[in-house]
Amino acid sequence: MDLGLKDKVALVTGGSRGIGAAICRELGAEGAHVALTCSSRVDAAEQVAADIRKLDRQALVFKADVADFSRAEQVVAEVVEKLGRLDVLVCNAGITWDGVSWKMSEKQWDQVITTNLKGYFNYNRAAARVMKERKWGRLVNLSSINGLRGKFAQVNYSASKGGIIAMSKALAKELGKFNITVNVVAPGMVMTEMAQKIPPEFIKKAVDETVLGRVADPRDVARVVAFLASEPARHVTGEVIKVDGGQYI
Repeated sequence: MDLGLKDKVALVTGGSRGIGAAICRELGAEGAHVALTCSSRVDAAEQVAADIRKLDRQALVFKADVADFSRAEQVVAEVVEKLGRLDVLVCNAGITWDGVSWKMSEKQWDQVITTNLKGYFNYNRAAARVMKERKWGRLVNLSSINGLRGKFAQVNYSASKGGIIAMSKALAKELGKFNITVNVVAPGMVMTEMAQKIPPEFIKKAVDETVLGRVADPRDVARVVAFLASEPARHVTGEVIKVDGGQYI
């Protein structure tokens, strides 16, 4: 299937590693020019950009804390200035800082909510302002099945990911008249660098929860994101697509 992404311009937050890096590479492979943000690990982000440039696509790297409201506007403006447009935004950057609620500090709560929820708002807002003028756009926000079901010792993370879902549905209602779709991808366990540091017993528990008997590869998520960013997905909006091997059910 031709996704119609050739020469589209995409911005991916948190694109230096894991799911974000896989999304950047997938969009590049589908013909898009890709800008990506990272909060640190600039070398890793530059490697992702280099891989995309090998596909004869343009790629830009921006060092940015997604929680910075004004920086989001700057990044979006620079993408438009340097690449000529912005067609697709994928919000992926996020953090975890786990702990049971009665031991969770105010700092743990604030940092996770600020990065994961406010950070998504910052970039969705900035991108929507550009896309509505052109009356075309794709906003894809990464949540988690734990934003749907909750997770022990992740009250902050679960709240942030649930908030992303509610925010995206509201945005879909606001932006539909401008031919902008807004959708959510909710992965289960994905074998990223971060997941590789999780104790094996927790990985096994996640595998046992699935019906397919495996955890996802980052590309499993990236392919769904690429579809939602595409022209063939033009009549899909306000949806939450779980990519979890049946872990949620």
